[in-house]
Amino acid sequence: VKEGENTEASAAQKGDIVFVDLDRILMEYDMANDLRAVVETKVQNIQAEITRRETNLANAVNKYQEKAQKGLMTRTVAETEAQKLQQQEIEFNNYANQKNNEINEELLVMNNQINDAIATFIKKYNEEKQYAMIILTQGDAEGDGVVSLSAPVITADPTLDITNDVLAGLNEEYIASKNENQSK
Repeated sequence: VKEGENTEASAAQKGDIVFVDLDRILMEYDMANDLRAVVETKVQNIQAEITRRETNLANAVNKYQEKAQKGLMTRTVAETEAQKLQQQEIEFNNYANQKNNEINEELLVMNNQINDAIATFIKKYNEEKQYAMIILTQGDAEGDGVVSLSAPVITADPTLDITNDVLAGLNEEYIASKNENQSK
């Protein structure tokens, strides 16, 4: 249990307005952590390939410039080489842009999957609990008790914080789903 974290069970009753700390959910939800790990690996691999190709292009440009400065090729050969290098640069830029778009798409899909899982769970959860309203808030991620002024909830009765209950339910549901998929 982290310092500043609500350790009591929520005392919220049917019809109450309650809140969930989204920062904690995103940090401690197993599905979010698993998806982040997969996406981070993909992103690292893509960035490594972009860097490798960029280095190869830079080496080719340096080699060309060195030969040109030393007069080791004719003007016609130099022009042909320059055109090839320009084409390679265009191809590299297209590749890098495509891969960066893929990274953005992976991040968007990951965020959509996490958001959908949380929203679906909270809707189902509230069918049983029947709270008047569940507010997602962000803040107090450092556990210092200071909530950002941009958070929709500045202060609240800690007994209305259902984060622990929601987090436990999300992780339980995710583990069950994961085990079910592995047994197929």
